[in-house]
Amino acid sequence: MKQLILLSLFLGMPFLLCAQQKSALFIGNSYTAYNNLPQMVADAAASTGRTLSIGSHTPGGTTLSSHASNPTALSKITSEEWDYVVIQGQSQEPTFPDWQVAEQTYPYAKALCDSTRSNYACSQPVFYMTWGREEGDQANCDVLPAVCTYEGMDDLLALRYGIMAEDNDAFLSPVGALWRYIRTNHPDIALYTGDGSHPSNRGSYAAACSFYTVFFRADPTEISFDFNLDATIAQTIREACKLIVYDQLEAWNVGAFDTQADFDYMQDGNTFSFTNLSSNATQYEWYFPNGQVSLEENPVYTFDPAFPAFVNFVASGCNTDTLYMEIDLGSTNLNPLTNGPVLYPNPTSGIVRLPDANLVRSLTFTDAATGRSHAMAVRNWLDISELPVGMYLIQISYKDGQTQEQKFLKQD
Repeated sequence: MKQLILLSLFLGMPFLLCAQQKSALFIGNSYTAYNNLPQMVADAAASTGRTLSIGSHTPGGTTLSSHASNPTALSKITSEEWDYVVIQGQSQEPTFPDWQVAEQTYPYAKALCDSTRSNYACSQPVFYMTWGREEGDQANCDVLPAVCTYEGMDDLLALRYGIMAEDNDAFLSPVGALWRYIRTNHPDIALYTGDGSHPSNRGSYAAACSFYTVFFRADPTEISFDFNLDATIAQTIREACKLIVYDQLEAWNVGAFDTQADFDYMQDGNTFSFTNLSSNATQYEWYFPNGQVSLEENPVYTFDPAFPAFVNFVASGCNTDTLYMEIDLGSTNLNPLTNGPVLYPNPTSGIVRLPDANLVRSLTFTDAATGRSHAMAVRNWLDISELPVGMYLIQISYKDGQTQEQKFLKQD
């Protein structure tokens, strides 16, 4: 019976290790400038052993339309290949009537995202979801009843920033959602300054935790940087951030645009026609037995039944994802000695795959540098990841009385 074993090694999802060094440009206004939010995010990252290089352009009261045409903002975007570009509008503009947001906000959100990707295709825009004012937007209450309360204004901000993120394949840093959770569950933590709009040191710290979590896809409770807060309050904010941001990263589009390796195939005997089904990928590498590699998008490969059959598929875009498949061709009656090497991959840094254990009586492993040998349990693989770099030898004794030796190289 033919058996397929699929193992996806998805390198970009939040639950696995992410890169330890990132860069971020913050395009915003006073909500970003208060308490030097960008530096606070960098300090939070440093406390976990990660590095965030930062840039910012944060003139007070600036709207998205102003940012989109501002020479300083645009030159900041093109100044380097940023991993992330944070986009934040004026605190009220996303809550205006639908027609006004459609004309005066959405087009400029798109323009900023386009400028970001034109500079560097792998830059990820991140919309800064801000918060409702403490008592709502009283200045516009008469003409916009929905914003008369904190909850109404906050709902509109969440909705409109969510639309901007979806329309532009962008991440969300859900600071407003985090503030709302803290307001509800920890009302003693004052997030606002006296004006009921701008963030206090606690409010900015919550925002910093959110951005750290989105940028590094990492648990914010690992942060040991408390800013100038009481340690208990800082810990409470980090725990809230874990619940709202880290535990729901997919809800904020984090990982949604990563490269994902996928393929299908059609089989004709030992010949497989592979069809690439990957998303967000531009380059493809197919690794087959005996070191054979194809860079075609949809290769055709005929497996030699004398060897264990596998394909290791690597799809690359702004990140890399790997999908590994083992295939049992049902050819255990063939003698591997007449068909060349039986160890693969060679060289390797991890797993060496061996002949069908049903054919083997014993295996002996020898370090070529020291001459030391020892018997191994008969199985289909050997993990050499902990061995020093160098040359090694496998001696194979088959049940039909034949023997075979093969060298292989352990590499870094």
